[in-house]
Amino acid sequence: MSRRVQLHVLTPTRTAARQAGPVAHRDTSYEKKEKCGVVGVWGADHAARLTYLAMYAQQHRGQESAGLAVSDGSILRGVTGMGLVPEILDPATLAEFDNACGDSRIGGAIGHNRYATAGGSLACNAQPLLTAYVGGQVALAHNGNLINAELLRHHFEQAGHLFQTTSDTEVIIHLLASPLQQKSPDPLAAALRHLQGAFSLVFLFPDRIEAARDPWGWRPLVLGMLPGGGHIVASETVALDVVGATLIREIEPGEIVTISARGVESRRFAGVEVPAAHCVFEHVYFANPASNVFGQNVQAAREALGARLAKEAPVAADFVMPMPDSGRSAAAGYAQASGLAYREGIVPNRYVGRTFIKPTQTERIAAVRLKLNVIADIVRGKRVVVVDDSIVRGTTTKAKMDQIRQAGAKEIHLRISCPPIRHPCYFGVDFATRDQLIAHGKSIEDVRKFLGVDSLHYLSLEGMLACMNRPAKSYCTACYTGDYRLDPEKPVIGEVMENEQLKMFG
Repeated sequence: MSRRVQLHVLTPTRTAARQAGPVAHRDTSYEKKEKCGVVGVWGADHAARLTYLAMYAQQHRGQESAGLAVSDGSILRGVTGMGLVPEILDPATLAEFDNACGDSRIGGAIGHNRYATAGGSLACNAQPLLTAYVGGQVALAHNGNLINAELLRHHFEQAGHLFQTTSDTEVIIHLLASPLQQKSPDPLAAALRHLQGAFSLVFLFPDRIEAARDPWGWRPLVLGMLPGGGHIVASETVALDVVGATLIREIEPGEIVTISARGVESRRFAGVEVPAAHCVFEHVYFANPASNVFGQNVQAAREALGARLAKEAPVAADFVMPMPDSGRSAAAGYAQASGLAYREGIVPNRYVGRTFIKPTQTERIAAVRLKLNVIADIVRGKRVVVVDDSIVRGTTTKAKMDQIRQAGAKEIHLRISCPPIRHPCYFGVDFATRDQLIAHGKSIEDVRKFLGVDSLHYLSLEGMLACMNRPAKSYCTACYTGDYRLDPEKPVIGEVMENEQLKMFG
């Protein structure tokens, strides 16, 4: 486990790859497409412990690393490490940092869960990032992905800045510390106007928390009130539930919320003229079923997806069974709408993490075999409808279909509660490269043959969006359609307000 305790400055390191001239192509070894969990607590007793519990509730959003930063009203301290939340924040460490929060009226804490993506896992990329700059100390937790981080980083390196991490998050710190932003009446707002992409951010300063969300609203971020006083911000409402907090509202796209001894204050760094781009994959797969994301309960949304799938792709079968765990809600919806029996034909091992977020394919396949055990006595000789939420690379799905076939299933009809994922995501989900996506450049029949199932049907794009409670144009569906709201191949490094793509900035 690695730790930063009372860390005041980021130790500078520099990668040789950055010594060359202007960046013509995106460096995928550097770029991290992160979908993580963030949380912040201010003005409450035991702020560090509450933050720990909220991080634990959001463990599904990231299993690679975790970290905590606290303020006693004047000094920040931090700890980060590789592993799960309880591995980083053992009882002794948690007690130490809980005591370090000081007076509940002037102290607080932020936390971060990071999930494993393609490429190497580095301890230096664990968050919150904690450093000191001309404005004082700051810690930062980020959920999302900045498409102009590479260019911003190159710009700063050419100016002599040193970087410790390979994370896109660090460029935000450098923007905040830049003299151009420091001359602004609102340095944080000025810094955020340079960012292009998806971001839900939680900053910890000695005297306050600042939470901000990108103008598109790609990633979720909510504000709640704690029962004993104080406030909490988090990626999902399930984090509020575990600490007994009451949901106040979503933090709006383009908004900065400040939580301090003065209470909650709000200001905007961007307008709202452009329709939102909420990530629909939150409802399909990533979020906790108990959470309300973008104003809609995830469990209810997934059941609706399954019911719609049953109408679009009916089949004669003996029963419906889910691919645990994320396919369970859609399978229940499919069974109810189709009138078929619902059975659990696969038993999950609760002690194995999500396979989708393992860094290598070998690890993903091994994790699937450990995590999911087919019950031969249930599937033998049966026509089964297997419902899953999505297929990304396809190899782990094939391994499981092979196991079901080897267990004696007579027919396997695979139903997927979202459209085929044909395009990478540049805004916070690691969907690999186009060549690694099983559906890219292939017909559904090609995919069916590869998986070895008797039939394969995906939910239509129209069907998926019909199950959402907001207008279809409010959701980002680029991983299905290739229609990106921002061009990932044409990032900008000047103020985004000068970019024709983002005229909503004022």
